[in-house]
Amino acid sequence: MATDTAIAVFEEHRPVLTGVAYRMLGRVADAEDVVQDAWLRWSTAEHAEIREPRAYLVRITTRLAIDRLRHVQSRREAYVGPWLPEPLATDFGATVPDTAERAVLAESVSLAVLVVLESLSPLERAVFVLREAFGFPFAQIAAVLERSEAAVRQLANRARKHVEERKPRFDVDPAERRDLTERFLTAATDGDLDGLMELLATDARLVGDSGGKSRAPLRIIESAGKVGRFMAAIGPQGVPNPEVRIRELNGGPALLILSDGKPDSVLQIDVADGRIQSVYIVRNPDKLVSLAD
Repeated sequence: MATDTAIAVFEEHRPVLTGVAYRMLGRVADAEDVVQDAWLRWSTAEHAEIREPRAYLVRITTRLAIDRLRHVQSRREAYVGPWLPEPLATDFGATVPDTAERAVLAESVSLAVLVVLESLSPLERAVFVLREAFGFPFAQIAAVLERSEAAVRQLANRARKHVEERKPRFDVDPAERRDLTERFLTAATDGDLDGLMELLATDARLVGDSGGKSRAPLRIIESAGKVGRFMAAIGPQGVPNPEVRIRELNGGPALLILSDGKPDSVLQIDVADGRIQSVYIVRNPDKLVSLAD
């Protein structure tokens, strides 16, 4: 295979490789490193012997992601405060015209699901991502992981049950989420506790991720009253020279808050039954680099 052709084939499949790696690792930089390593393997492979480039590239990427996940999991045990995935800009656009497929991809990359995936074993996570997010057949996943199809089906059932039991319930209507996001921002900025309480579910929770590198709660805040009081207290304080943008991140609307033109934080909510169930705030500067203009 000519070099130009090899590059073209790899670039054709790059989106799915990046999608698999990010869902496995929860960090953009780690996903990009894995995809780069996959390219190095691909660039030196005997292409004449590869009948299905997509399957070959997914297999390499998944195995590399499993190896990296095993390494980074030990680092996360020492992480300061709650851990959240790195916010990912998502815009499926015309590349995913099917509404049902868009919904599946959006949910599989949501912060709520990615947080739950952290509690799976690397193999369970790989099976879940390949099966639930990308619809790979069990036989192909078995080939990727070098396991029997029966073993892969068991891993898939176990992972799916685990995710369904622990995943917070939420609706994916982007219009409703955007409306509640904007109202939540207004109430927090005004320090309007009553306004916040009208938006929050009784058992609402707030998860802040700073990695110990900026100000954010070091524990998950539980209940509408505590979440509301926290947001009402910090909202009026603001940040220096703030600018707020609404971006599509992790499959849904989110607030990107800039300070002096640089990303300061990301705020995203989960909604169910017209109320805010979860508030996620990412303030670790290392996780906001990819969102800088």
